[in-house]
Amino acid sequence: MPTMTGKRALVEMLIAEGVEYVFGNPGTSETPFMDALQDYPQLNFMLSLQENSAVAMADGYARAARKPAFVNLHIAGGLAGGISMLYDSFKGGTPLVLTAGNSDTRQFLSDPVLSGDLVEMTRQYTKWSVELQHASEIPIAVRRAFREAKTPPTGPVFISFPWDSLDDTADIDIVPSSAGYHRIRPDVAAVSKAADILGSAASPVMVVGDRVAQSGAVTDAVQVAELLGARVYAAAFTEVNFPTSHPQFAGVLNLNSPSSRDKLAGADALLAVGTNVFSGFLYVPQPYVNPRTRLVHLDSAYREVEKVYPTEVAMIADPRAGLVELADALEQGMPGSAREAARTRAAEISRENARGREAHQARVRERWDSSPMSVERMMAELAEALPSDAIIGDEAITSRGAMLGAMDFDEPGSLYAEQGGALGWGMPGPLGLKLANPGRPVVAVVGDGSSMYTIQALWTAARYDIPVTWVICNNRTYRILKVNMEIYLRDMLKDKDRRSQYLGMDFPLPLDVAGVARGFGVHGRTVEDPAELRPALDEAFALGKPAVVDVVIDGSV
Repeated sequence: MPTMTGKRALVEMLIAEGVEYVFGNPGTSETPFMDALQDYPQLNFMLSLQENSAVAMADGYARAARKPAFVNLHIAGGLAGGISMLYDSFKGGTPLVLTAGNSDTRQFLSDPVLSGDLVEMTRQYTKWSVELQHASEIPIAVRRAFREAKTPPTGPVFISFPWDSLDDTADIDIVPSSAGYHRIRPDVAAVSKAADILGSAASPVMVVGDRVAQSGAVTDAVQVAELLGARVYAAAFTEVNFPTSHPQFAGVLNLNSPSSRDKLAGADALLAVGTNVFSGFLYVPQPYVNPRTRLVHLDSAYREVEKVYPTEVAMIADPRAGLVELADALEQGMPGSAREAARTRAAEISRENARGREAHQARVRERWDSSPMSVERMMAELAEALPSDAIIGDEAITSRGAMLGAMDFDEPGSLYAEQGGALGWGMPGPLGLKLANPGRPVVAVVGDGSSMYTIQALWTAARYDIPVTWVICNNRTYRILKVNMEIYLRDMLKDKDRRSQYLGMDFPLPLDVAGVARGFGVHGRTVEDPAELRPALDEAFALGKPAVVDVVIDGSV
């Protein structure tokens, strides 16, 4: 067993785990680690100028690469700066290994500057959080961290490395975590009962979430939906968890609106797969799930099953493994009359969706020559200009509906968006997507307000020449706040006469995102005239360099 320093053991363990990138914003407490890193050029250090950018870039990389990413931040102050993106990663189940240096343990009693209880800071937003005391603990902790991060339900973990744990020596073996076999199959009795309930339903509804995409189960979800003739909604769509062009896909539920309850109200059976059931941001007094609806929940996130609503069948399993077995049971058990009824339902849903698409196209045409530019035209122009194999990184928030109306996302891995609701992913996250997909163009669609949370990501793009194109939806307002203010006044207070001044929601001094981009050495162009949008997009895509197209659009509510 070789003798080595803790800092060398840490770097050797990262290499053994297959780490290619270290995302970070270092400080003095990380000095031993940074000193060791320079001797291992196969590990690429990706410097971010702010901690949230480092975490979000790692989040994008981990999700697109389907493996844990490694992040290193700086003691209490720096770690606190990355907590909002850690929150998103935790809520979305991103496999991250987050680390930070801490003071020497021999200083702890004196309450040193910048030090703190780092484990407690991160505990509520991680699967596991630990502080080491000895160099000998490093390989054990790193191996466990990668194992925890990639075991469903996946998520972030945290390790604190006090200074002396990195400088001390110990006898150490470098052994990485094993590959893992996570396709946990459901209970046979649960599959049988679920098939009976769903196969005999007259108006089944299927709701999918992002753990469908994470388990590689999109094709299997389609098969089950088609067997049932079920209308399909997404409770979240931060990844492609169902093809949006499929004739049975009815869109993304808005869990801040009573309309979602209305959409689910007629279901006599509800199949929820890989999703939380259900939680929005705003209080909705009536339950989303009708008490008469028979709920079947298939999920690997066992904490989410029967968390809120009574569940008739709980299928604790990998979503893909569970859907495969459910499809087999439905194939064998559904009589001919049930299959015919399913085909009839599917045809009617297809006709309804076609009418919805026609209505959207009519709205696009109606607002085509509007000034300022309509978001519908912006997204239509973007859809026409996009390279065919582009990956979209989305933090457009109130422009997302127009984007989904203009573009189909059928291929898993073609769309990623922020998870959890904390803003700031849209600028750095797509950099991680690009690092994981160097052969495909990556285009970020980001709101102007959202872009300001992590605008420093443009420096990282320029520094490492990462060719992402950001298309900014510049409506010169925090439009989501205005939308939610209207929901509050009309739906919650029931006050149709009250008018809001939208305090703190407008940008009287417009955000010049293109100008900021140029200040970081990134191509930036502002577009106000709709006729200039397509040439500006073509120019940006052709550069093969980081670029920003800042598009001024209508922000009215």
